[in-house]
Amino acid sequence: MNWLLNNLNYPSIFFLMLLESTVVPVPSELVVAPAAYHAAGGSMNVLLVVLFATLGADVGASINYFVALYVGRPVIYRFANSKWGHLCLLNQEKVEKSERYFDSHGVAATLTGRLIPGIRHLISIPAGLARMSYAKFLLYTTIGAGAWHSILAAMGWYLYSFVPEDRLDATIEAYNHYIVLGILAIVVVAIAVFVVKNRKKA
Repeated sequence: MNWLLNNLNYPSIFFLMLLESTVVPVPSELVVAPAAYHAAGGSMNVLLVVLFATLGADVGASINYFVALYVGRPVIYRFANSKWGHLCLLNQEKVEKSERYFDSHGVAATLTGRLIPGIRHLISIPAGLARMSYAKFLLYTTIGAGAWHSILAAMGWYLYSFVPEDRLDATIEAYNHYIVLGILAIVVVAIAVFVVKNRKKA
């Protein structure tokens, strides 16, 4: 894993984001932002960084979706409570939290959930359990993952202008805190608008 993080290219970005969208704890901010940082230096194309990251997220999320769709809640919970689940930093409480978020916000949760830490990589599980339309699931996942990766790529590109490479990871972690707060504010506003529109229709 460390070798992949230290030798980022398009296939490794795809693979790491695939893992991040299943249940493997790979921090996307330490993949996409550094890749964009190197893209700013000319070694990669930043648009392709976002594209491959998003495609990887789509594939990883689809794995979660179909596993949940076909094996059901008891098996998902059993894995979450197992030793392997705990090695992936997973437990039943986290899965239940993602289910509550999905139940509260409906299909839009698949989009907004991609922007929320702790929910992002698990939101595809309740989508599968609820037998959400796969076409709609994939569309919302692509939009949400694309938006998140674009934000991380913009941060990495910006940091290239004044942050030395040996300070990159620490700086990303510091900036990431503010980005998460900003995104959470955007998500809250988006959900509020969605709820208000639905109530008016009703």
